[in-house]
This record gives sequence, structure tokens and C-alpha cells, in this order.
Amino acid sequence: MKKGRPPKFQEPHRPITVTLPEKTLAQLAAINPDRAQAIVKATNAALPVEGKHKPVELVEVIPGLSVILIGASQHLPKIKWLRLVELAPLRFLLTIPSGTAIDSLEIAIIDLLQNLEPHEEWEKCILEELRNLIRGLRLGGKLSKAELLLVDTIPNRNVSRRSRARVIGVPR
Repeated sequence: MKKGRPPKFQEPHRPITVTLPEKTLAQLAAINPDRAQAIVKATNAALPVEGKHKPVELVEVIPGLSVILIGASQHLPKIKWLRLVELAPLRFLLTIPSGTAIDSLEIAIIDLLQNLEPHEEWEKCILEELRNLIRGLRLGGKLSKAELLLVDTIPNRNVSRRSRARVIGVPR
């Protein structure tokens, strides 16, 4: 017979220590008095699930022109030259530097996929969907790049050439 409390979760779990602002602790308490349960519930509500945002989606910005939006990823930021611009909570626009070939992004995503751990199902899902979308659009001649205007909001600093980016999208 096992002694102690029954486990809170039926899936693999581990203890962690985290420091949070008082406001966040109060918000978590409103979700569930048990902090661990509240964090799990908030995370599940925040991340895309069926019926909400897809991990990767095309969003039309003007008739006939769409951009690729993706959900949160821990691995895409590992592509040093790729920028993820958060447009809405957990919805990111991809930007690449001027002169970067679209197939460079496809190859970088394939490299990331090859280094995933078995438990990283969300990452595999998002990376595979993104790779498949980019590949399909590229092969169909429907993927192009357009300039994105970036505004420097820090006084006395110019936006460097490295900061300029292009948007991956569908041609006009």
C-alpha cells in the first residue's frame, strides 16, 4: 500500500520552484486554489487546441494575400536569423532578413525536426505543419516575400540593416 497523497496528474510530472508576481498568484488562485492545477488549467486554455487557433495557419490580410501565423514554439527561435513577431497572444508572424532565401527557412526547420526529443509533440506538430505549408506553397509557386516596415522606438538609435526583415506570405 502506497503512503502519502495521491498524484495530482496522471501523466509524467515533476516538482518545480517558480517565483511569480503577487498579481499573477492572485489570478491563479481565481482559476484554482491549487497552484499546480491553476497553472495547468491556464496553460491548457492559453495554448491552441482544436476549435481555437491552429499551430500554423494562413491569415488573409487583404483579398488574395495571406501571411503565415504560428503558435508558440521553443525551437523556432533557435534559428538565429528568424524573428518571431507576436501579433496577438501566442500568435507569431515570421520574418526573415532581406536576401534570405525561402528554402533556407525550410532547411532550418528540417534541421530542428531532426533534433527534437520524443516528448516534444507540440514542437513536432508546429514544425512539421510549418515545413509542409512552406514546401507546398513554394512548390506551387505561391510563396513570396514582401518588405515589412520596422520602426525603431528607442531614441538616438538607427535601425540597422540586420534589423530589417521580410514577411513570408502569399504573392499579391
